[in-house]
Amino acid sequence: MAAADNTAELPPGTAPAAADSRLQQAMQNINALSQRQKLAAAAAIALAIALVVGVLLWNRAPDYAVLFSNLDERDGGQIITALQQQNVPYRMSANGSAILVPQAQVHETRLRLAAEGLPKGGLAGFELMDGQKLGISQFNEQVNFQRALEGELSRTVQSIDAVAGARVHLAMPKQTSFLRDEQRPTASVMVNMRPGRVLSQNQVAGIVHLVSSSVPRMTADGVKIIDQNGSLLTEQADPLMNAGLNARQLEYVRAMEKAFIERIENILIPMVGKDNFRAQVAADVDFNQVEQTAETFKPNPSPDQAIRSQQTSESINPLQGPQGVPGALTNQPPVPATAPLTAPPVAGGPGGIGAANVSSNRSAVLNYELDRNIQHIRQAVGQVKRLSVAVVVNNRNVPGTDGTPTSVPLTDEEIARITNLVREAVGYNADRGDSINVANSPFADDGAEPALPLWKDPEIIELGKEGLNWLLVLLVVLLAYFGVIRPLLRTVLPPPPAPESAAGEEGEAALGEDEEGVRVTLSGEAEETFEERLERIRQLARDDPKTMANLLKSWMGTNEEARK
Repeated sequence: MAAADNTAELPPGTAPAAADSRLQQAMQNINALSQRQKLAAAAAIALAIALVVGVLLWNRAPDYAVLFSNLDERDGGQIITALQQQNVPYRMSANGSAILVPQAQVHETRLRLAAEGLPKGGLAGFELMDGQKLGISQFNEQVNFQRALEGELSRTVQSIDAVAGARVHLAMPKQTSFLRDEQRPTASVMVNMRPGRVLSQNQVAGIVHLVSSSVPRMTADGVKIIDQNGSLLTEQADPLMNAGLNARQLEYVRAMEKAFIERIENILIPMVGKDNFRAQVAADVDFNQVEQTAETFKPNPSPDQAIRSQQTSESINPLQGPQGVPGALTNQPPVPATAPLTAPPVAGGPGGIGAANVSSNRSAVLNYELDRNIQHIRQAVGQVKRLSVAVVVNNRNVPGTDGTPTSVPLTDEEIARITNLVREAVGYNADRGDSINVANSPFADDGAEPALPLWKDPEIIELGKEGLNWLLVLLVVLLAYFGVIRPLLRTVLPPPPAPESAAGEEGEAALGEDEEGVRVTLSGEAEETFEERLERIRQLARDDPKTMANLLKSWMGTNEEARK
């Protein structure tokens, strides 16, 4: 009975004791293994760990860094050959302009290639003059000097951000003592532009002056520049310079037109939406510098006009007329004077005196103030002569009866309202001939290509490859666990004890089983006392004595086996 009581009830602290017993049992099982079994288990565990780590490292792509970029084709081929001989993994960039190697091997690989003289470089500068041999001819010296000068100029032109590569060719004629036969050197520059980049006119002029200033007796007219497409860049600049045009004027016009378009957008976006209209502005700007000086006089001045100066002169000149009678008597001495002296002269006659004549002259000069107007006008540069504005507005989307949007054209009132707003935004002036045209039209499709299916999308394909790699890692981990680690744990660790059944209102404790397969249980709550349990066992023995006898026989047989 005491044995049955111990089986039915477990003392507190049994769980930690069971864990300690399992650990002791595991250590005993490990110690019980033979040396060969221990080595085999360690090798299996190491192999599983190595397999998992190897798959993880294989799945992780190494970080690649740039080894060399913008290489000459010949140098690129030699570098790739050297990397293959050294068993160094490499990759090419998307545009093929750079060679990539693992980041941990960049510096070491550069030093190895530098020891082999790579890259040699497609351009040679003044370092050519360092290895001059004794006894070299003057012609070879001149050729080396020209090559060195071309290489240095090419390197300098390549330092411009927009230029990916450059070649400079110099034509330097032989000097002569005759001035009539003297020829100036010329230069041709070939530039290879970066994708999406162009040279501005200022940059072209800078390259021209750079090359012409680096060669003695070379003028700017003797330098020609072409790009990789064969377009002559210097000829594009010459007509503009000869016509007196300035590239900044075009930039000013574009900036002005952009400002007008921004005004239109700012006022129409809240009304019709960002993608429901398009606006363009063409501005006619006057860059002429005009100075005017005008001097005007009023005709027929008024009588009350102010007199500036007046001059009057008068002269009287009395003259004696002829006296006496012509003939001999006139040559005779005059008759003595008689009184009074105031007597009127005697009329001329034979032997008489003629009457005296008087001459007078009078002149007057009158100067008036001049009424004149002098104007000096200098007009401002960059005045807008005329504006042309074109705006197209998309139809309005209105929800239909079934909820689907329907395209509806704008009304005349809406178009007139938009036209008035655009006029006010750009500063419409009818006197200078401005024109504004607002049209309503449904927008066509943007021509976008249909979306690719998921199995053809490059991003989805890349994600699928990455997912497959991690799935492979997961499969390897599961294989290592279920194939190696779990069998070893089952061999070493003892099976866990069966969990106790939760005590309920009618909890049952198994006691035994007889030959007929009848299961005997004791039921009772956890709060039962020893006397209550003993009374239940007694009642079971009275009700089923046969089963109790078989139970006692089984207990006695177990004890005898334990004693043996």
